[in-house]
Formats: sequence, structure tokens, C-alpha cells
Amino acid sequence: MSLVLDSSSTLGWFYPGEATPALNELFDRVVVQGAFVPELWKIEVANSLCQGIRRRRITASDRAEALADLDALSISVDRQTGKHVWLETLSLADKHNLTVYDATYLELALRLSLPLATLDDDLRNAAQQEGVALLGK
Repeated sequence: MSLVLDSSSTLGWFYPGEATPALNELFDRVVVQGAFVPELWKIEVANSLCQGIRRRRITASDRAEALADLDALSISVDRQTGKHVWLETLSLADKHNLTVYDATYLELALRLSLPLATLDDDLRNAAQQEGVALLGK
């Protein structure tokens, strides 16, 4: 079984001092089983890595290495994300007081009946209320 991977888990794996044993185990699983992400995942990850350079948390070389590592993984981008934003995703955002960005990951996990890997506390709480299995942290 695969999983839905959010940007917080992805970035936690790369930023110095943020990786935990649970995150390392999660990415071992992604290496073997792959993962699913919504269309906005690449944008969120790229933006956060860009900000990481600006804030001097990582170097341009670190970013290039992180992107190469991610590119080597079997991560499937869900091309149906946009079809669900104005109904299911907005409904989840409203119901759980989430950003639409975070609700996108929850909607995908629900639609694919997969566990969700996130470090975001609000998203974790919403996933638990929706009966979605959680990974990471």
C-alpha cells in the first residue's frame, strides 16, 4: 500500500535537524512503495526550498540535491486534484478550518483510501476526524 505525502513531511526530511526516525522510516517506505501527491505539492516544495535558501537554512546545492532525490522517487502526481477543489476540498477546508492547500492533501487521501503523511497538526487532527490513517511525526 502506498500513501499520500504532503509538503511538510517532504520538507522535514530535508531540512537539517527536522528529520525524525518516523520520517526516515516514512521515506524508506516511499522508496519501496512510492507515494501520491496533489498537483500543488511540487509548487509548495519548490517554494519552501526557495525560502530556505533566502533564510539561509539551506544552500542552493542542498536544494538541488533535495530535488534530485525527490525526482528519483516514484511519486505520482494526481491529475484529478483540480476537479475536486470547488466541492470536496472546499467542504473539507470549511469543515475542519484548514487552508485549501492542506485540505487538498486530505481530499486526496480520502479519495484514494490511503494513509496521509503530514507533520501539520491541524491537518493531522482533521485526518483523524475523517478516519484517515496517519504516518510521520
